[in-house]
Amino acid sequence: MGRYFEEFALGEVFETYSRTITEADLVNFAGMTGDNNPLHMDEEFAASTPFGGRIAHGPFFVGLTFGLLSQFDLLERTVMALRRVSWQFDGPVKPGDTVRVRAEVTELKENPSKADRGNLSMDVKVLNQRDEEVQSGSFTAVMARRPA
Repeated sequence: MGRYFEEFALGEVFETYSRTITEADLVNFAGMTGDNNPLHMDEEFAASTPFGGRIAHGPFFVGLTFGLLSQFDLLERTVMALRRVSWQFDGPVKPGDTVRVRAEVTELKENPSKADRGNLSMDVKVLNQRDEEVQSGSFTAVMARRPA
């Protein structure tokens, strides 16, 4: 069971487990979304780019961020809705890179018209194995309050 709105603290920081990005991640994301851009799928083409090889799809990490945070039972069964996501792509991630997420609670906002919920905002950073920030962003989620 995830945390309820009132169980989060302003400034609280979470750091997830790490996960190595695989060839299967690129293939599966391309198959699921139809994004077969050669930058992700064609090693010969990608080798000729400034990246020097294939890179993972940027949007893959938005979903991965929520998956890694879910492993901490922060949002499971207590998140009611996702209200906003803002994302920035800061650097490439290649197959074989290992990433983790650092998230900080930046706002806890009561909902005066709906006492059973509140808004939780977090800033997130996706870091690679060299501690380089490869993506960053923020989100606001509607969280359930603890039942009376």
